[in-house]
Amino acid sequence: MLNAELTAVLVGMESAGKSTIFSKLTHYVTGEEVNFRGSTVVCRRAVIHGTNITIVDTPGIRYQSDSETTRMALREARQGDVIVFVIRGTHAAFELKMLSRELEDYRYRVAVILTFEDKTPISFCRAVEQFCQTYGVPFVSVDARAFEHRKHALIVQAVRSAKLLTRPLHEIFALDLANVDPPNTLLEHKTVGPWLALILTILLFGVPVVAAYLFASVTQSYLDTWILNPLRGFMQAEPYWLQVFSVGDYGLLTLGPYSFLWAFPVVVFIGISVAVTEEMGLKDRITDALDPWLQKVGLEGRDLIPVLTGFGCNVVGVLQSRACGQCTRRQCVSLISYGSACSYTIGATLSLFNSAGRPLLFLPYIFVVFIVGAVHTRIFNRKTIKLPDTPRKTFLQRPTWKGIGFRVRAIVKQFMLQAMPTFLLICMVAALLDELGIIPWASSLLSPVFMLFHLPGSVAPSVLFSMIRKDGMLVLNQHGILGELSIVQLFVVVYLASTLSACLVTLWTVAREFILAPESTQTDDVR
Repeated sequence: MLNAELTAVLVGMESAGKSTIFSKLTHYVTGEEVNFRGSTVVCRRAVIHGTNITIVDTPGIRYQSDSETTRMALREARQGDVIVFVIRGTHAAFELKMLSRELEDYRYRVAVILTFEDKTPISFCRAVEQFCQTYGVPFVSVDARAFEHRKHALIVQAVRSAKLLTRPLHEIFALDLANVDPPNTLLEHKTVGPWLALILTILLFGVPVVAAYLFASVTQSYLDTWILNPLRGFMQAEPYWLQVFSVGDYGLLTLGPYSFLWAFPVVVFIGISVAVTEEMGLKDRITDALDPWLQKVGLEGRDLIPVLTGFGCNVVGVLQSRACGQCTRRQCVSLISYGSACSYTIGATLSLFNSAGRPLLFLPYIFVVFIVGAVHTRIFNRKTIKLPDTPRKTFLQRPTWKGIGFRVRAIVKQFMLQAMPTFLLICMVAALLDELGIIPWASSLLSPVFMLFHLPGSVAPSVLFSMIRKDGMLVLNQHGILGELSIVQLFVVVYLASTLSACLVTLWTVAREFILAPESTQTDDVR
């Protein structure tokens, strides 16, 4: 990559197929078939397979948008040798003119890739191709989901043969091609649409959470009987310090397995649910349908995407908020922080409510978390600006096993390599602090504060550790604390542990996005 022949930058609107083309050209395993508006929130860089050409995948551009992702894409485009306009054949005229206007102050070499070839009238493809040939602009039409090897060679040839434009394309583009919009569904109905979208959203997360709860509740007894109890008995003969870190009150075998059992199924099942809706293009329809309601709390419909993503991981949700307009991004991050219970929070709360014999408390808990988050967002962010209305509907299509599998594998990898090691480290630190007497000291120090909420001081460690990582609240499982709490106290302490503060990783991400480097551009080099 240091001696690249040239750098080609893929530029296009959201859901135009840039990421799919990027993955096909580079043989880089990613969510190549994801049909999800705004799925790329960082620029990715790699080498086109079999060549020495560097190619950059950029976030989708929004018309007249001030979002960080749009600015990121335009900055990256101006640094490349060749700009590759990726346009949907179904909206070819509009998107080609719009992209050209966004870069009209810059002279560049350009090539054009027309996607959605299978959904575009042949006359449209020929018209755009003829225009490009007339003005010497290399042109290739593709069906990105059924990418042929021949198309790979044609795109490489188009990039290499791109010439410097003397005039912006929108000044010479005379074709008047109508948009080919996807068919309407009930989600586009003015009255029925929002309610249907709300039901689908609840099912999108409700079904996986219920499935995870049923799986974990059945599995826990087998885990205790066959694995944990024998291990605990074996460790009783080991040195004292080893018992402290393994089967002590905060030991790895005391808390670690329960964190995995209750969080991992939530992560996997929600990951599958989200991947299917994204692959189908259904998620965009849902967010558009909910747009009128979300405006009442200071958000746009498109801002729901990072909020929903936050239910999987708050950090990813904050990063996805780069696609929000500057007028709504802070509101979106606020709702993610206060109203999106991440997979680890959901897993931990399910475990605690189940251990206390109150599993149904989860329903009012998740309702209160989201409603309070929405009210908080509305109170502190009273103004919103309606973004320009542009063609946004995505085509509904069958999900692919490869696309779903990639997204779920990525989530599992993140959980196993980041979430679980962090929690296990928390267990070891907690065991050490408890052995040194620091946890009892901190609990007694904070007891007066928790007494204001009519809570015993013994709940202090769970709230403290939840500020480091949300499943740190699982320390409530120790010392019979749950048995001492009334149903109201249980609800309050779990609510405080999950909402009093975002976890340290999320707080760091928010600080990095808004304070430390508000204008930075993230570019991932793929090696």
